[in-house]
Amino acid sequence: MRFEDALQVREFRFEKGLRNFAGWWYFATTDSHVGFESWLERDHLMLMDFDPEVTAVASQPFWLRWRDGDDKSRRHVPDYFARRRDGSAVVVDVRPDDRIPPRDAETFAVTAAACELAGWGYRRSGDLDPVLAANVRWLSRYRHRRFGVPEVAAALLEAFAGGRSLFEGAEAAGDRLRTLPVLFHLMWQRRLAADLSVPLGPATAVWPGGTR
Repeated sequence: MRFEDALQVREFRFEKGLRNFAGWWYFATTDSHVGFESWLERDHLMLMDFDPEVTAVASQPFWLRWRDGDDKSRRHVPDYFARRRDGSAVVVDVRPDDRIPPRDAETFAVTAAACELAGWGYRRSGDLDPVLAANVRWLSRYRHRRFGVPEVAAALLEAFAGGRSLFEGAEAAGDRLRTLPVLFHLMWQRRLAADLSVPLGPATAVWPGGTR
């Protein structure tokens, strides 16, 4: 069983009144649902779904157990295991940059060392740029394949072949209300690209991207 295909090793808690909000993200890359336990985890999961180099992700993938310097038993479940297109893997822990006490920093260091022994990468992912997160969150609404209408997609790719503003290209491909959802789907797929470090808007420059 490959880790990206395994079930989570512990259950999520969904009780009312919890500090964090847990849920399931529709992971379009694999047409499956992947769990998260906070909004920040959800946003990092969203970005992995948006990343064309990530082919699969599993949440809560395994227990890591060890004994600390005081010979006390410790354990940790990383947040995600991601498989990359080249076959490599990376284990991800998500934690805000200002919420890492010494004990947790030690946990992350041990996890990084264990991943290195296994031949995996490791990263602790923290706060996100709010503009990038908002832009990708908007595009994620159109991530489902039902938005990939072939004839509209073809017209949009032709309209943006030389680069145009978002609304201009959408209108050149047909009725804007019909073409915009497909345009955002193509941007989610990276077949069309834009600068996501600034807010998306009608005048955003859009140009051909890669393939996915």
